[in-house]
Amino acid sequence: MLFIPAIDLKDGKCVRLRQGRMEETTVFSDSPVDMAQQWVDEGARRLHLVDLNGAFAGEPVNGDVIEAIAKQFPDIPVQIGGGIRDAETVAAYIKAGVQYCIIGTKAVEEPDFVIELCKQFPGHIIVGIDAKNGMVATEGWAEVSSVSAIDLAKQFEEAGVSAIVYTDIARDGMMQGLNLEATVELAESINIPVIASGGMTNMDDVHSVSAKQDTGIMGAILGRSIYEGTISLSGAQQYADEPGA
Repeated sequence: MLFIPAIDLKDGKCVRLRQGRMEETTVFSDSPVDMAQQWVDEGARRLHLVDLNGAFAGEPVNGDVIEAIAKQFPDIPVQIGGGIRDAETVAAYIKAGVQYCIIGTKAVEEPDFVIELCKQFPGHIIVGIDAKNGMVATEGWAEVSSVSAIDLAKQFEEAGVSAIVYTDIARDGMMQGLNLEATVELAESINIPVIASGGMTNMDDVHSVSAKQDTGIMGAILGRSIYEGTISLSGAQQYADEPGA
């Protein structure tokens, strides 16, 4: 299982939000590249980047920073989400060295768009599903749809999607623990690997999610917990690597 550090980008800086609210911002670093270096030094095997400005603008805003991180760490897969609404953006990110592009809002609005992207860019597309009470949220979490997370994920089972990043937005950035039950339910309902996100708080969460990797959960994203020191990225990955974890 992978434990993946999140680097959320706002105005060129590394920040964290609470429940996706742009006004609830904590700046953790003025240099996202340096922040990425810290996580790589601690053993990160993948980096999760989010263009927060892009998520709200509907187009990339922090592209220069994202490209700088991808070029700085060519051997570390980078996955990026936020504001990816067309094939040209995906092509540009892949050309810049990004391994995976995460499609969120557009996946809800136009599922066929994801299917087409998987044909154009095989192995490079991840679907990001943000949910509240099991229902999908869109537009930078500003709207909650009438589509269930499981129903949405099932639409992509045969498309070639590399993974589903599943975020419980009620827990994200709140340090209240992972919604493991909902994540396991999703993972067991589909044949696409799931990356858990939102609410990872302490090593108890690390132990709990690691015990469920046979359900189809391939990894978990760590955000506020590693920035505030309640989870050690290196410690989490070492635990996951232990036989029987």
